[in-house]
Amino acid sequence: MTDEVTGVSASGGVVRPGMAERLSRMIQLATVSAEREQRGPGPFEDFIALLAELYPLVHGHLERTRVGELGILFRWPGSAASEPVVLMAHFDVVPVDESDPWTFPPFEGRIHDGWVYGRGALDDKGPLLVVLEAVENLLSSGFTPARDVYLSFGGDEEVFGAAARDLAAAVRERGGIPWLVLDEGGAVVDAPLPFVRGPAAMVGVGEKGVLTLRLSARGDGGHASAPPRITAVGRIARAVDRLGPATFRARTPAAVSRMLQLFADRADGPSRALYRMLSRTPALTARAFAAMGGEPAALVRTTVAATMQSGGTAANVLPSQASATLNLRIALGETVESTVRRVRRRIADAKVDVTVVEGDDPSPESATDSAPFALITEAVRASHPDAATVPYVMMAATDSRHFHRFSPAVYRFAPLEMSKAQRAAIHGVDERVEVAALERGELFHRTLLQRLQ
Repeated sequence: MTDEVTGVSASGGVVRPGMAERLSRMIQLATVSAEREQRGPGPFEDFIALLAELYPLVHGHLERTRVGELGILFRWPGSAASEPVVLMAHFDVVPVDESDPWTFPPFEGRIHDGWVYGRGALDDKGPLLVVLEAVENLLSSGFTPARDVYLSFGGDEEVFGAAARDLAAAVRERGGIPWLVLDEGGAVVDAPLPFVRGPAAMVGVGEKGVLTLRLSARGDGGHASAPPRITAVGRIARAVDRLGPATFRARTPAAVSRMLQLFADRADGPSRALYRMLSRTPALTARAFAAMGGEPAALVRTTVAATMQSGGTAANVLPSQASATLNLRIALGETVESTVRRVRRRIADAKVDVTVVEGDDPSPESATDSAPFALITEAVRASHPDAATVPYVMMAATDSRHFHRFSPAVYRFAPLEMSKAQRAAIHGVDERVEVAALERGELFHRTLLQRLQ
């Protein structure tokens, strides 16, 4: 925690008083991108104006450009002409179900008992805040980074919008290929796998692709008292049922093998030998993780989830058409095209149309034996000295996917401690972040920028 008088943080750095209050004010602006048409642009424009108020040095010293309607790009000129660094975040949030039992109103930004509560505290206004805090603090000391630094903030990540794509294009046009891109993603977690001791800074070195498919079928309508052998609803239900967990082959990304190798060093007893063996046998890891189901299975294979369905107008009327929407997360090594082909083969029904609503290929894996990853590890060592820096594969999609198309060093890590309960609260109930975690997050980014070469 920070001493209220001196402003000296538990990590030893000087932190401007009021960090929690600044995050609280950000949370109070309901930048819900899925409701932007209903709410209007007001909250988003107010948020952008708020940043100028809260971070006067950033806005006074850095070049600032609005990119499209919802993109903000800052350029901090470095002392040498070399590949830039890009620090990313997004300021939009997901909607709130008003019936959910929040302890405090989700857009109040309540500060209570050393925590800040509210939608966006972790995803992604807290991570955005610690970037700006670090830059503001470094500017106040007269610091100049060794490389150009771009701050890339988008306002439509939660709806897979165009802001990040446009920001990536702007960075490439102005600064070339970045030396390092760092976006949200993993966090500092405790005991990440059974029998593994101590905290780990989980850094996403790749992310799965995302694909939305619509299955649709037509059938003869009529009275439900004399149904045909298979109805439109039945045809869609059968198609969804054929897309079970084993639809896609399991394979172990290199990052998962590296993750297991590092966890073996922190594991207890027989589990150490087990993790070491799994790290050396990718085929066995793929089979074992697939059999476990849940998150382990999602690390090694493309997942399929039916998320929406429709068909019918009355209980006693046969619908003439039915549909289902599928959300797929594409494993590294596969593509949108290969995934759609596999879905069609598994359904094996020419009367079910498969339509791609939207899709992005998975990213390549960024290196862990590189100078950018070493710098992230060094910054973690300063901000979270007890944490091991561990690579893994992100299962969710981030805005950084627009950079990995041309940048080889894209990583996904929010330098905040997140318990299992906190991670469950992202997009859920009682999203919250500890003030002390924000202070350590600021130290991470400050260290990273100070040690650029």
